[in-house]
Amino acid sequence: MTSTKIGFIGLGIMGQPIALNLRKAGYPLWVYARRPEMMQPLTAVGATACTSPQAVAQQSEIIFIMVSDTADVEQVILGPDGIIHGATSGSLVIDMSSIAASATRTLATTLATVGLQMLDAPVSGGEKGAKEATLSIMVGGKVEQFERAWPLFQILGQNIVHVGNHGAGQIAKTCNQVLVSQTVVAVGEALLLAKAAGVNPAKVRQALLGGFANSKILEVHGQRMLEHDFQPGFKVKLHHKDIRIALQTAHELGLAIPGTALAAQNLNALMGSGHGELDSAAMVLVQERTSTVQLTEKG
Repeated sequence: MTSTKIGFIGLGIMGQPIALNLRKAGYPLWVYARRPEMMQPLTAVGATACTSPQAVAQQSEIIFIMVSDTADVEQVILGPDGIIHGATSGSLVIDMSSIAASATRTLATTLATVGLQMLDAPVSGGEKGAKEATLSIMVGGKVEQFERAWPLFQILGQNIVHVGNHGAGQIAKTCNQVLVSQTVVAVGEALLLAKAAGVNPAKVRQALLGGFANSKILEVHGQRMLEHDFQPGFKVKLHHKDIRIALQTAHELGLAIPGTALAAQNLNALMGSGHGELDSAAMVLVQERTSTVQLTEKG
């Protein structure tokens, strides 16, 4: 068993399998989740349940965070029972959440005042990538801290890139979501076009998988669309939050990203229809309503 003491805060659809992979690799692990039942799979394999982020930090040298949004990360780190009140000087906080880069930079500066280091390390790959340890990990922060975390990142992912200083990982993740959201829209449009034209959309997808139009989105989300299988790998409500961050960042920079704004409207419509818990492939439901074409695998 390795000696580095690891903490993990946030055991949702992504956090739980990531934490399990760290534990399976032999690391002593202290965990916290707002819902105690989410800690049970970890304690079953030898992790120690804690009552607060502060308690996790008191036991850990490296503390991972995987929660939903900027405010959640701020609460976990700076709240009354936050990491900052429990961690010892020299500890490293690795935030794998997807939040605003500006907030990440502020948090890193605040932690540095009490001798704590930080990396932003958001991921792409969904629940499947988390379980199979094939995540892409986009890292921002100091090089020496990236090198310190490298053995842990290797347990969790395959494409691990130190993008730049604090916040750079979050910008990379925002760029990832810009591409993903627009590609989901494009895949939905293409399959619906095939269906409306009287051509089997499943066969069209199969043909496109072999050419320049191929993508993970066409492969995975395209199949989900054909089957209307929207069990979440990445929830609409989280994608909606990430695209809000993308539009906010573009606004701060004075940059036009109209394709992303269109994807945001589809996500807004899903949220307004109460579909926030579905997989983001459900954007095709909005497209079906506006086109009056229903997509089925039978074509």
